[in-house]
Amino acid sequence: MTARTLGPRLAAALVFVASGAVLVLEIVSLRLVAPYVGLTLETNTAVIGVALGAIAAGAWLGGRAADLVAPARLLGPLLLGGGALVMVVGPLVRWTGDLGRGGDAGTVILIAGVAVFAPAALLAAVSPVVVKLRLATLAETGTVVGRLSGIGTLGAIAATFITGFVLVAMVPTTVILLGLGGVLVAIGAALTVWLRGFRPVAGPLVLAVLGAGATVLAPNPCDVETAYHCARVRADPNRESGRLLELDTLQHSYVDLKDPTHLEFSYVRGVAAAVDAFWPAGTPVRALHIGGGGLTLPRYLGATRPGTASLVLEIDRGVLEVDAERLGFRPGAGISTRVIDGRIGVADEPTAARDLVVGDAFGGVAVPWHLTTRELVADIRRVLADDGLYAVNIIDRPPLAFVRAEVATIAAEFGHVALVARPDQLDRDGGGNFVVLASDRPLPIDAIRAHLLDRGGELMLADGPAAARFAGDARILTDDFAPVDQLLTPY
Repeated sequence: MTARTLGPRLAAALVFVASGAVLVLEIVSLRLVAPYVGLTLETNTAVIGVALGAIAAGAWLGGRAADLVAPARLLGPLLLGGGALVMVVGPLVRWTGDLGRGGDAGTVILIAGVAVFAPAALLAAVSPVVVKLRLATLAETGTVVGRLSGIGTLGAIAATFITGFVLVAMVPTTVILLGLGGVLVAIGAALTVWLRGFRPVAGPLVLAVLGAGATVLAPNPCDVETAYHCARVRADPNRESGRLLELDTLQHSYVDLKDPTHLEFSYVRGVAAAVDAFWPAGTPVRALHIGGGGLTLPRYLGATRPGTASLVLEIDRGVLEVDAERLGFRPGAGISTRVIDGRIGVADEPTAARDLVVGDAFGGVAVPWHLTTRELVADIRRVLADDGLYAVNIIDRPPLAFVRAEVATIAAEFGHVALVARPDQLDRDGGGNFVVLASDRPLPIDAIRAHLLDRGGELMLADGPAAARFAGDARILTDDFAPVDQLLTPY
C-alpha cells in the first residue's frame, strides 16, 4: 500500500475510527472497573491517566515501527489486534476484579491498566502509521500531520459524546465493547487480507472469538447497569421480605417489602430518631431527599406520617427503575421523584418550602463534592423552614478528615449542629456511617437521645459543643476547594 492507494478519505476514516475507539474504551472502562474499586476521583484519574499513557506509548512506538517496517504491513494488524483485545477486556476485568476489590490507589491503576492500556496503545499507533503512508513529500508534512491530527481529535470528540449521551444509556457495557471490538476486527481483517493475505488474520480472529465467548461466561457483578451504577438486589436470608440494594461497591439501601417501618441500617435509624424527636408520629412533614437509593426513608415517613409529601431528587433514572421493578416502589402515597442532580434540584426549590431535607447521595463511598460545600448548605438552609431539620449521611474512616470538614462546613451555616454515630466513631477510633444534624432552632438533644436508645442504643449523639470539638480545626469545604476524594483517600 502506498500514499496513492491509501487515499485521503480512507486515511481520514481510519484515524477517525481508531481515535474514537480509544475514547469509547476509556469511558466504558470507567463503568467496567467501578463495581470493584468504586467510582471516585481516583478511579477517574487512573483510567484517564492510563489511557493517556497508552496513547503516548502507542503514538511513539507506532511512529518508530512505521520507520522500521513497511507501514502498509502494520495498519491492518494494529486495528485487528486492537479490536481483538477490546473484546477480551470485559471478561478479563470481571475475572480479575475481585482480586483488587476495594484496593488502594496502586490497585486502582493496575485494574485500569488491565482494562485500557494494551488495546488503547495498539489503536493509538494507527495514526502515525497512516501519517507515514500519506507523506509523499516533506513539503506537505505540516498539512498531512495537522489534518490527520485534527480528524483524530474529531473522532475522539464524537466518540465521547455518542458514548456518554447515547450508548451508555441504551445498551450494557458488554454490548458496547463487543460491538466496538467487532467493528475494529472487521476493518482490520479486511485491510490485512487485502494487503497480506489470510494467514496473519487467524490469530487475532481466534482471540476475538474467545473474547466474545468469555464475555458470555464471565461473571457479571450487576443485575442492572444503570447510567451511573452497577446495581444488584439481594434477598435477605434472615428476613423473607428484606431486600438489599447494592450500587457498585456499596450496600446502599435496605428495604422491607412488607414493612416500611423496619429500618435495618443503623444510620437510617439515626435519621429516623431525629425525625421522631422533631415531629411526633402522625405529624405530616414536607420532606426533600437528595439521593434516592431504595427510598427507605420516604417510605418510612409515608407509613408513620400519613399526609407527608416527600420529593426525591435522584440523578440516576435506572436506580428508580430498580426501585419499581425489584423493590416494590409505586409512585404515590406522598412520594414523588425527580430525575435530576441534587444540587440543581435544591436550587429549584422555593424558599422555606421544606420541613426536612435528607442528604443521602453517594458516588462510590464519597458524597459528590458539590453536595458537600458551604454554598450547597446555605441553599439547603434557604429551602428549610425556620424550624426545619437537615440530616446528612456521610461515610468516613480514621483519621475522619472528611466528616470533620463536613461538620465544620454545616456549622458555618446553621446555628445548631449535632453528630450521630457509634461511641468509637465519636472518639475518632472507628469509621462507618455518620449522620450530621443541623437546624436553626435548638436541637431537641434529650429527645433525640431517648429515641436513639429506643432504637437499640447503638448510636450516640454528640451535641453542639461536642460536635465542635470533633470538627476541631477542619477546613470548611467550598465550591472553590472541596477535595472530598482526597480527604477520603485512607478509606
